[in-house]
Amino acid sequence: MRFCASSGTGEDLEAAFTNLSINPAVPSKRNDNDPADSTRPPLSHRPSAQSAHPSSDLPNILLAMRKMREGIVASHRTDAFAQRVYIFIIQAAILTRQWEAYQAPLLHLLNHIHPRTPLSPTELRDFVDYRILDLACRQNDLSGAYAVKLEFGQRSRRVDAVLKALVSDDWVRFWRIKRVVDGYQRALMEFAEERMRMHVLKCIGRSYLSVEKGFMERAASAKWEILVKECGVGWQLLESGMVVVRRPKVK
Repeated sequence: MRFCASSGTGEDLEAAFTNLSINPAVPSKRNDNDPADSTRPPLSHRPSAQSAHPSSDLPNILLAMRKMREGIVASHRTDAFAQRVYIFIIQAAILTRQWEAYQAPLLHLLNHIHPRTPLSPTELRDFVDYRILDLACRQNDLSGAYAVKLEFGQRSRRVDAVLKALVSDDWVRFWRIKRVVDGYQRALMEFAEERMRMHVLKCIGRSYLSVEKGFMERAASAKWEILVKECGVGWQLLESGMVVVRRPKVK
C-alpha cells in the first residue's frame, strides 16, 4: 500500500511498476565525509516509488498480491471488490512481466468473476486483448489466441494486426504496432521480441552478403551491441559501418 500511495497519479503508478525488477538492488556508495552532502538542500518533495530501490519492493508486492488473491478465492467472492482487486493485480503483473502472477488471475476474472459481476465493455475488451496477446506472444499459441478471439467476438484493430504480423513473421508491422499500443499491450508483445528478432537475423543471414549496420538495427529493433551479446550475432562489423554476413564462395 505504501508503494501505491507513493505514486501521485495513475501514470506514475504505471511507470513505477514498469521500472520494478526482480534483480537485487545495488546500494549506492556514499562517502560520509563528502562535503557536498552537508551543503545539499533537503528534498522538498516526498520520495517516489522509483527513488526507494523499487527492485527490493517487487517480491513483497507480488507476495502481497498473491495472498490477497488467495483470500478472495477462498471466500468465493465475485463482487465488485474482487473484480477491482483482480484488475489491479493483473495490470501490475503485466507491467512487471511476471506472467505467473497474471495468468491465473486473468483466467479467473474472465471465466468466473465477469459472468457474475460484468466488466464494462471497455474493460472486457482490454482484458480479452491481454489474454489473446499472452497466448500469441508469450505462449506462441496462435490457434488458442484466435479461439479466444472468436469466443468473445473480439474486434481490436491493433491486436488483429499483431496476430497477422506473428502469423506472417512480418517484423516491420510488428515493430510498428509495438510503438503505438499502450503499456500493457507493449509489455505482452515483448515476450515475442526475441522470437521475431531471431527470425529477422535468419532472413538477413540467408539473403545478404553484407548489410548496413543501421539497417540491421532497424530490422531487428535492437542495437548492434545487444544483437552480439544477447542474440549471439558473430558477423564482422567493418569500420565503414557495413556488416559482413557472408563472404562469397571462391570458385
